[in-house]
Amino acid sequence: MAEKPIFLTPEGRAKLEAELEQLKTVRRAQVAERIHSAKEEGDITENSAYDEAKNEQAFVEGRILTIEQMLKNAVIINNATRASDSVGIGSYVTVSEHNHSTETYQIVGSAEADPTRGRISNESPIGRALLGKRVGDEVHVKIPDGVRHLKIVAIR
Repeated sequence: MAEKPIFLTPEGRAKLEAELEQLKTVRRAQVAERIHSAKEEGDITENSAYDEAKNEQAFVEGRILTIEQMLKNAVIINNATRASDSVGIGSYVTVSEHNHSTETYQIVGSAEADPTRGRISNESPIGRALLGKRVGDEVHVKIPDGVRHLKIVAIR
């Protein structure tokens, strides 16, 4: 079975690559030193420092594997070559709700979603509803509090 693509902006890819490098070169060494120090204290069967260091090592190694898999399956979002007449991954979409307030969202892959910064996942209810739509289209999105009625006013 094919792996699910991970949509990333160039900045998102660079951020993951930097995190991976830091985990491999800095955190691994720090954790190894903590494990070594804990072992020098003697009996490791009741050594909480050793247990904590081993748990951190498992977390670091798991995160390394996760990032490597994400980068392996990365599809880079390139807005420069994307047509902007319809909403796609990477688009900035300005919507109005009941012709009042406007909000601008960037549609990104789930790995980079950060709703507090206006970056919503293509897999989120709003992201899914906006994909493929054009300026002037209206979408109705079911959310836990009811339904949001959004009209697309701009795409870039």
